[in-house]
Amino acid sequence: MTSLETAKAAVKALDSKKGMDIALLNIGGITTIGDYFVVASGSSTTQVKALADEVDEQLSKLGLQPKRLEGYQSANWILLDYYEVIVHIFLQETREFYSLERLWADAPRVDLTGLVTGD
Repeated sequence: MTSLETAKAAVKALDSKKGMDIALLNIGGITTIGDYFVVASGSSTTQVKALADEVDEQLSKLGLQPKRLEGYQSANWILLDYYEVIVHIFLQETREFYSLERLWADAPRVDLTGLVTGD
């Protein structure tokens, strides 16, 4: 499974649980920490945890386990590190504060047409 396929699987998992403002950033050309960032928001800490649980469950079904999981207790910002793909799930206010997409503005966005429902 390629890193892009892993990232798209994470996007689909987030979308299935109504993750908001899902973005897929191709960071491979500008850093060595990974190939893709998947970024999404939840409206409450409960939803942020549910989104993280869904990503973990769906990627586990594909035989993938995160090498690191951070932020689950507070659920303001949960990070799931799948080596080449790093999933960031934010509480909406926390995402706005840290503005990850602005910090990584040089990273091209991957078109998610057909992957997210847009609800």
